Amino acid sequence: QVQLVESGGGLVQPGGSLRLSCAASGSIFSINAMGWYRQAPGNEREQGALTTSVGSTNYADSVKGRFTISRDNAKNTVYLQMNSLNPEDTAVYYCYAAVKTYIGGYVSPYWGQGTQVTVSS
Repeated sequence: QVQLVESGGGLVQPGGSLRLSCAASGSIFSINAMGWYRQAPGNEREQGALTTSVGSTNYADSVKGRFTISRDNAKNTVYLQMNSLNPEDTAVYYCYAAVKTYIGGYVSPYWGQGTQVTVSS
């Protein structure tokens, strides 16, 4: 029904930057929140950054001041600019979207397949 396709992960040195992208497609009537979660080995999945359809944002304390989330509503795409990366940011990053697939329907969560971000020298 709804697909989220992520891109932009990879290997970066400490202090470096990466930009993640996630495009939603399929049976979409509207998208409420979009954003990024991450999961490091041995840890639970945690929220990184979220943005709503009207542009409000929420960041985890661990990424505030370093990561910036943005969204293109016309393209159903969300971005995550990650600066000043450190090894603790190493994780699989998952795109998330809260989607209503038809008028009057419920909002349901959808997830991307995940993209690996590795911060290492």
